Amino acid sequence: MEILRDLFYTNRSISKKALMSMAKNWPIIFTGLFYSIATIILLMSLSAFWILGGLVWIIATSALISNYLYLLNTILNRGYFNFQDFKDGFAPYLRKVWSILFIGYVANLIIGFISPMIVSSIGPSAFSLIIAFLTFIFFNPIPETTYQKYYGPWETVTYTINFVKDNWIEWFVPNIILLVIFYFITGGYINIFGIISNVFNYFISFSTMFTSIRGLLAYFIVQVWFSYFMIYRAYLFETLSTSNRRKRLFMREF
Repeated sequence: MEILRDLFYTNRSISKKALMSMAKNWPIIFTGLFYSIATIILLMSLSAFWILGGLVWIIATSALISNYLYLLNTILNRGYFNFQDFKDGFAPYLRKVWSILFIGYVANLIIGFISPMIVSSIGPSAFSLIIAFLTFIFFNPIPETTYQKYYGPWETVTYTINFVKDNWIEWFVPNIILLVIFYFITGGYINIFGIISNVFNYFISFSTMFTSIRGLLAYFIVQVWFSYFMIYRAYLFETLSTSNRRKRLFMREF
């Protein structure tokens, strides 16, 4: 019963704060369009860098991720962001994001080394689903840990795992509900599996924009909901990482 009370009151408060922040910071909706265009230009330019293409890719995408996380952190701490914040956001978390992605790259190499032994018994599809599920469970809050906690890359990863262990009900119940709503309001236009399996989600591809009027409308709705979703997560993580259930219930008595 205590957990239900905590879920209700915590998320009721956060939903209001996230909605107000979303209304105040509505330009964040259009950052996805910028990130999409920047990613397309980057992909078209990689061949010019020859063997350095992979390095350019990881640095550039890390800068874009840093930019988005910086805007979320600014909204969380100051209440709003401006164009100067957007210009300043490419560097603050660049090194940390790059390092975390490198840790993920090494983990993928290890998984690739041991996967043939597992795939032969359960099949490649089942193996991919298991990896995506484990990634979603253990590393889902890693974007919030990256910009809200002053840890190094490896400590960010370990803190994220411990956070999930301590707050798995409080974190995943609202996240899953928001993802389900996310799926249904777009009529299945968006690949939810891609969102779930990625560690850093900072934009929704606009490839659906050019398929139909419905696709254009779906993209706009998705960007609105995605922005609200990420702001919601920012407030939820801040609340859960700075308090415990008993403290939150106790504070509501005053």
